[in-house]
Parts: sequence; C-alpha cells; structure tokens
Amino acid sequence: MATIRSERLELVSISPDFIDALLAERREDAETEASLKLPDDWPDAHDSGFLRFRLRQMRERPEIQEWFVYAVVLRDAERPMIGHAGFHGPPGVNAVKAPDAVEVGYSVFEPYRRRGYATEVVRALIDWASREHGIQHFVASISPENDPSLALVRRLGFEQTGRHWDEEDGEELEFQLRISDGA
Repeated sequence: MATIRSERLELVSISPDFIDALLAERREDAETEASLKLPDDWPDAHDSGFLRFRLRQMRERPEIQEWFVYAVVLRDAERPMIGHAGFHGPPGVNAVKAPDAVEVGYSVFEPYRRRGYATEVVRALIDWASREHGIQHFVASISPENDPSLALVRRLGFEQTGRHWDEEDGEELEFQLRISDGA
C-alpha cells in the first residue's frame, strides 16, 4: 500500500481488500491490512456509501487507485486512524473540469479537529501530487457553512473561483490553487 508521510501523519492508501474487510465487518483484517487502529464508530452510513463508491471505481480502473482514498493515521505507537483524505480522481476529475487539476478532499474525525491535522493533510496531498506527478493545479469544493475548511483553503492560498450545486452535498464554493515548480 502506498503511503504519503508528513511531520505527524501518514496517509495510507486504502486498498480494495481493506474496504472489502471493513464492509464485511472484519475490522481486525482491515486494521492488519493497513497497519492502523480504526475508530470504533467508523465507517458511519455516509462513509460506508462513499467507500462502496470508491471500491467500484478501483475495481473498474485499478490504475487510478493512488488518486482515491487514504486513511489519515497518527504516527505514534497506536497508529489511530483520525480521518480520511485523497483526491476526487485523477487529473481532470474535479468540480471545475480543468484537465490539468486534481481536487482534494479530506475529513478529520471530531476528536482530532482543531489541531492542524487537516492543513497538514492537504499540504501533504499537494506536495505528493506535485512531486510524483507534476500537478500544479488544485481544486477544493466546500460548503459555504464549513468555516474551518474555508479558513484552511484560504490559509493555503486557494482562491474562490465559483460555485456549484452538488446533488449529495448541496451548494459548494469552488476554490483553486496554482503552484509553481519547487513550491
């Protein structure tokens, strides 16, 4: 499994085997597969649906798995999973339909919020995509009511460029970030 590392975190690529085990309620198998400790209450109904969706995509196109879901894991002895993150897909799969851009997505579980983990996750995703794939254009779509995420993307230099209606999430503001080589 691929891993993206930052100062305090590891983003561990979630494999089809991990999702299969988790959805079949073989939690210990999933934890062993990814070398992490799952939260007792995860996945909830929303994330179970999200994981099923990603599993179908990974089975249809295994070569794009690296663009999907990563478990966000604290780099300590217990290795708790504190959220999940990734991209909406490979370049071109994003809210603004830019062929050269990837869209970041992230969620930090409630007990771990307000500690800078989400910022660290987004920076790690951007650094990885830039370093490994030469990506320099990033997109984020955020609910207008999600003040912490709005502050995060603005702090990282994203600029609001539009808005759209998402059938599942409702109104979302669109943000874009362009970086240069070596940024």
